[in-house]
Amino acid sequence: MLWAGRMRLGTFGILLVLVHASAACEFGPFPYRATGIVCRMTKPAALLLNQETARVIQAAFRNARFPNITGERSMRLLGKVAYGLTNIQVNDLSIEQSKVELKEDNAIHIAIKNVTAFFKGTLTYGYAGAWFFQLFHSVDFEIESSMDLQINVKLTCQKDQVAADASDCYLAFHKLVLHLQGDKEPGWLKKLFTDFISFTLKIVFKTEVCSEINFLAQMLADYVLDLAANFVRDENIGLDISLSSVPLIKANYLESHHKGLVLYQNYSDVFNNSLFSPSLLTESRMLYFWLSEHIFNTLASAVFLDKRLVLTISGEKLQALFEAEDTEARWKAVQTIFQGTSYNDSVAKVWSLAHPQISLQPEGTVVKSLVAVEVSIFPVGEEPQMVLYMEKEITVTIQAAYAEKKLMLHALDSRIDFKVFKCTADASGNDPSIRNFLQAMISRVGIPEVTSRIERALTSLMNSKGLNLFEIRNPEIITRKASGGYIIVQLDFSFPNHLLLDFLEKKI
Repeated sequence: MLWAGRMRLGTFGILLVLVHASAACEFGPFPYRATGIVCRMTKPAALLLNQETARVIQAAFRNARFPNITGERSMRLLGKVAYGLTNIQVNDLSIEQSKVELKEDNAIHIAIKNVTAFFKGTLTYGYAGAWFFQLFHSVDFEIESSMDLQINVKLTCQKDQVAADASDCYLAFHKLVLHLQGDKEPGWLKKLFTDFISFTLKIVFKTEVCSEINFLAQMLADYVLDLAANFVRDENIGLDISLSSVPLIKANYLESHHKGLVLYQNYSDVFNNSLFSPSLLTESRMLYFWLSEHIFNTLASAVFLDKRLVLTISGEKLQALFEAEDTEARWKAVQTIFQGTSYNDSVAKVWSLAHPQISLQPEGTVVKSLVAVEVSIFPVGEEPQMVLYMEKEITVTIQAAYAEKKLMLHALDSRIDFKVFKCTADASGNDPSIRNFLQAMISRVGIPEVTSRIERALTSLMNSKGLNLFEIRNPEIITRKASGGYIIVQLDFSFPNHLLLDFLEKKI
């Protein structure tokens, strides 16, 4: 029943592919204009993933449930011979070689050589002779087979998502031998079964194996899409990764283009001025991601609307900020602001007054934000007091890197402009020492502290999505100012081969 259900799903999947292939997604004359994210996988990455293809096919064979095979044949002078093969299952399987090629006809050609498979099951046959002589018997059998597989996978568009169509599948048998009860040289009756059952077996195996591969291809495509959608989502903020153009396959790479629009409550996001071109990416690394500046600005808006840009600091953390430098000017300013109140009885709140504005420059990512800071004290036995309030526009250039499975952000060239400044101890605002101290503290300590917290939060978020399971080598994060700016992330990687197998073991 499990196999029958899966086969129906596989057949239904093929029909869906054919329907959507005949009514392809429409993207207009300038599809790249709506592109916010691009993923390019070059041939070395495809070769690496092809190693997993062999493992996937092995898992598919081992978990397959082949249907019963029945037949009947009339023999001259002998009457009818009826047979049935039941409980067919794979006993052993090995794959000698697997190759992959990226073709200009928008297909991935996978050639799997010398697949050796042993099947086992039960053969029941009945023979009724011309003189009503009858013979019915059941024996265990083993099928020894050797075959090549040729699979041509096309990337199509279904409902604006990438879909894999592997229905173009061929099996070429080098050997298909039926052994009954382990007898390598059966008698004339067993030889009779071997001869005409073998032809039926070839047809059945080709149909079932190719259908299963197509089913798995679509299932794995859906699995990858689910992984990608989950990776670009955090709670109620996500990105629309539906296609903005038909997937592209060249001799040295395959590439998909996605909208990258922010998904957040009723937030409306439109993007149609991207000038992405495939020439912006090279083919020297295994994996590339192209990200538009628009994505970062709209994400910043969503994060701001979700009230996440709020930071509260108290106790030892607050003390570490204000006492980072041991100078007389620092000591006087702290005493003036906190009026002798302990850090444990004080709290600082930092929040963004508007969504940050992000621009991408060759030297890094420039973040401009209007930020408010409020410091309150809680003297023992007295009412809480707000002793400091200021609004400031901060512009900082950030360089990003990824190493040892951690995101690293390095702040450069910060600039601070005070817009509002109120201090209880300096109501007139004529004492420049407090403002000068705060400006130096924010620049040297405050910005690095906030940057460090963002580092840890983003690293934790990426690890929760499974990025730490990959071995990423020599990653580069490159910012460019052109057509609104963009980021290119390029890297080499090693694939955690247990991920797909664990998934398959749960699904099939």
